[in-house]
Amino acid sequence: MPTNWNDTFDTGDQAVSAQIAEEDGEGFFKRLRTGLSRSREALAQEIGASLFEKIDDETWEKLEEALIFADVGAPTTAKVVGELEGEVASGRVTGGEAVRDRLAELLAGVATTGEARIDLTHRPSVIMVVGVNGTGKTTTIGKLAWHIQRELGLNVLIAAGDTYRAAAVEQLSEWAERAGCEIVKAEQGGDPGAVAFDAIDAAKARGAEVVIVDTAGRLQTHGNLMEELSKVKRVIQKQIPDAPHEALIVLDATTGQNGLRQAQAFTDAVELSGAVLTKLDGSAKGGVALAIASELGIPVKLIGIGEALEDLRPFDADSFARALISE
Repeated sequence: MPTNWNDTFDTGDQAVSAQIAEEDGEGFFKRLRTGLSRSREALAQEIGASLFEKIDDETWEKLEEALIFADVGAPTTAKVVGELEGEVASGRVTGGEAVRDRLAELLAGVATTGEARIDLTHRPSVIMVVGVNGTGKTTTIGKLAWHIQRELGLNVLIAAGDTYRAAAVEQLSEWAERAGCEIVKAEQGGDPGAVAFDAIDAAKARGAEVVIVDTAGRLQTHGNLMEELSKVKRVIQKQIPDAPHEALIVLDATTGQNGLRQAQAFTDAVELSGAVLTKLDGSAKGGVALAIASELGIPVKLIGIGEALEDLRPFDADSFARALISE
């Protein structure tokens, strides 16, 4: 699993130049643990230091309740608790500390699925970003562009495809300036597909290595808008048949299980390659990251644990699970 930005991006044989040193592992874990404080505190009420001192039926019931409350999801919770209970019953895992450590390992295991890295092996590489309004999609695109340019030294071009919301274009324009990358946009209400088409054209002409395509924050229940999303994808493929090389959905962690329903609806319109889970620092429902991976088979590739640039982080399942249940 990626634990730093260089590991997060798959650049293949393409030459890149890292610009800054990576944060050390201890610093990363401390920031992650702080970002997950609300989820951890909610879990700690049930998964306290004493939970595994005496292991009986009530132990497993409390653990199930705690994980479901954290939005790990019923199917994933049943799988993890059932496996842990079996290992304790067989004597393979003994002692409270060992049981807690094994719980973290099992949670990390269910959160690990698919290709964890972001594909930047093409020239240009096209990343399509989807999600409903209010999830932090625009900010995530800006931060991602900033990191790609700074960490890898690659030229990024942003396509402002959310043509229905002037604020989205304005915010993206500010991020493009901050990141030092170009942006392609249209008049409000313009054709999102045309913006994506023009952006890829511009990337080819100007030698930009990465194109990030924003899309409208459409509600997953609006079938006509989901069809428009599929149209944007088809327009991109007219330019580059195997694009988009990444289709990332941005989900708000505070919405919990509703995030799963959003992801399922969007993957029917665009085959999702990964998820970005934002606002984890404001949620007690951080377990939804595990449910997304386990129940939908969609890898969580990035997480947001705060407002700072450094708070958009690669998702490392092992560190995430440890930070989630650590005392």
